[in-house]
Amino acid sequence: MSFLVRAITLDLDDTVWPFAPIAERIERVLDDWLRAHCPRTADRFPAAAMRTLREQVFAEHPQLAHDLSTLRRMTLERALRESGDDPAHAEAAWEVFYAVRNQVECYPDSVAALERIAARVPVAAVTNGNADLARIGLDAHFRFNLTSREHGRAKPSACIFHAACARLECAHGEVLHVGDHIEMDVAGAARAGLRSCWINREGRDWAHPEIDPDLQFDTLAALADWLDAHTAPRHDRTAPA
Repeated sequence: MSFLVRAITLDLDDTVWPFAPIAERIERVLDDWLRAHCPRTADRFPAAAMRTLREQVFAEHPQLAHDLSTLRRMTLERALRESGDDPAHAEAAWEVFYAVRNQVECYPDSVAALERIAARVPVAAVTNGNADLARIGLDAHFRFNLTSREHGRAKPSACIFHAACARLECAHGEVLHVGDHIEMDVAGAARAGLRSCWINREGRDWAHPEIDPDLQFDTLAALADWLDAHTAPRHDRTAPA
């Protein structure tokens, strides 16, 4: 299939890097920190209990579903308060969490593929997560990083895709959104009028009753190959905004 692509919006977690190892490391490092600084909280909320509390806090505040950072902080504050520790420790605990959250290990193909993709078209991150591309060291490949927290609504809401298109100065149908999640990424982008690309690294079967992706690859490298075959190199090698 061939069609015009003037820009790409790109999901991050489980598209550029796997998130599960990050989540496991967060739980381990945060538990170690709490045991050293807030042992009552660590005893009352070991990793599994902290996970349950987080899910409870998320369920109680659906209006903040777009703002994972605030929900994480609220979870830490509640855990400290309910354990009899000073909730003021939540800020230091958050910094521990956020440092680990940005210690990512990209999929083997991702960095080289990003370089190739960004040489063809402008790339913008559109994510419901809270990764910091500058901390990670990948920001040079992106025009900008539009997070659901910044925008105020999360994928699959059409408005976050439209906001990215506006910042890229492209019509909706000229932008290809790339991501791993069937609903959040592919279906959300398609409903918003964007082209869609499913990154299916695990060999899953497509499972949406109404929408099919325009493209499907098992790596970002394969997407880069497609772009090499269907688009001209960029000439606006300006610094990311």
